Amino acid sequence: MSEAELYTLYKGVYLPSLLHPQESLKYYEDFTFRPDDILIVTYPKSGTTWMQEIVPLISSGGDPASVETLPNWDRVPWLEENRACILNLEQRPSPRMFSTHFQYNMMPRSFFEVKPKVVYVMRNPKDVFTSSFHYFGITSFLVKPGPQGEFLHKFLNGEVMFGSWFDHVKSWLNADDKEHIMYIAYEELIMDLKDSVTRIAQFLEKSLDAEAVEKIAEQCLFKNMKHNKMSNYSLVPSEIMDQTKSEFLRKGIAGDWKNQLTEAEAEHFDAVYKDRMKDVKYKFVWE
Repeated sequence: MSEAELYTLYKGVYLPSLLHPQESLKYYEDFTFRPDDILIVTYPKSGTTWMQEIVPLISSGGDPASVETLPNWDRVPWLEENRACILNLEQRPSPRMFSTHFQYNMMPRSFFEVKPKVVYVMRNPKDVFTSSFHYFGITSFLVKPGPQGEFLHKFLNGEVMFGSWFDHVKSWLNADDKEHIMYIAYEELIMDLKDSVTRIAQFLEKSLDAEAVEKIAEQCLFKNMKHNKMSNYSLVPSEIMDQTKSEFLRKGIAGDWKNQLTEAEAEHFDAVYKDRMKDVKYKFVWE
């Protein structure tokens, strides 16, 4: 099926219509934040599921029940998705935890007034592309990726769900009030998970002892998350997400793009990246 059949165009970006009906977008726009809310923000396929595991465990002091009793889409729900409307989020005790894939300029008015804490996770866009290529192929609510070269063209032009990776990252890097935003890279989680957990906990003003940090890091190892049915999307019906074609939690590594992109595609990607990011001062770990 085509973009016109599967997607809604919202504020200039494609959203899967199945997950983002008009009522859920209205709910999102009218949502009222609290100052102690925690918001995980990512471009899709940048480590959202990982952070939906880490943040609840930090909040619970390492209690595994926080990630083993609720699916991650209810545990740290996406505010723009249809399920947000039925979860009674207004009644949840603080600190509430949410996710969004939206750009900074797409946040609701309340966000700018209240300034909740934001954990913004970034990932090497070549790996984001690689992960997206596999993911788009297993879902029924996204346009099939088609030939790799064709999908690469769409990805670099932002003609995929949630728009351009470049626009997304730059919008959040250029955000106002950066003191309530923590920037962290997927690659940092891979390089030193315990240090990452410690830094996120400090940002969230949650005191953890060394034993709790150790326990959280162990629980959040990719191989352990992969076996958590509340996190691996195995609860999703196969007609919506067919994991016999490719697992949702696939490899959890950095640099898999080298196994995916041809030399010419990688060079083209680098050229587009250099041009689109030339005005960005932030030093990314993958550069």
